[in-house]
Amino acid sequence: MTKVLIIGATGSLGQVTRQYFLENSDDQLTLMARNLTPLQTQINPQREHLVTGDVTNSQQLQAALQGQDVVVAALSGDLPQMAQSLVTQMTQMNIRRLIFISSMGIYNEIPAAIGEEGNLQHNPLLKNYRQAADIIEASSLNYTVIRPGWFDNGTDIHYQITKKGEPFGGHDVSRKSIADLILRLAHDSHLGSRESLGINRA
Repeated sequence: MTKVLIIGATGSLGQVTRQYFLENSDDQLTLMARNLTPLQTQINPQREHLVTGDVTNSQQLQAALQGQDVVVAALSGDLPQMAQSLVTQMTQMNIRRLIFISSMGIYNEIPAAIGEEGNLQHNPLLKNYRQAADIIEASSLNYTVIRPGWFDNGTDIHYQITKKGEPFGGHDVSRKSIADLILRLAHDSHLGSRESLGINRA
């Protein structure tokens, strides 16, 4: 049994990931978000614990991190600040495993066949994702940065993994596929260790 903190648990990917863990593991989940009202009537009290908080608030983050084995961060907003807060607090508390959701295109890895406009050089919105990834990659944590294609509500679990420096394989992927990869990473500290992995529908 692994103790997993899911930050951003009320977002679309966070909710799919939470459900996937409940159905495919016996892990204990801590769910963190600024507003957890949508989840309060849904949780499994034997396996889930809710923590209201902001990842950039050091006291709130420390409370959520207490006793965790793995941290999954699916965030939006000021990602560099959030990434730095995670790195700082996880390092201080000696929690090593971080799975951080970023975006395809942050390394200009999208080939023309998929659409190069998805790259950082064409899409300034990706700057925050790249800066956050750089902060995490410079840390001593046992991180995996996940760079998904555009995610959808498909029920398939068919995906391809590419590594940093390799061309991205496709432009979309199901949230369920991303959740499957997160589950595998949470249960294998060597899989994707200190790597940035692209994920797309196979």
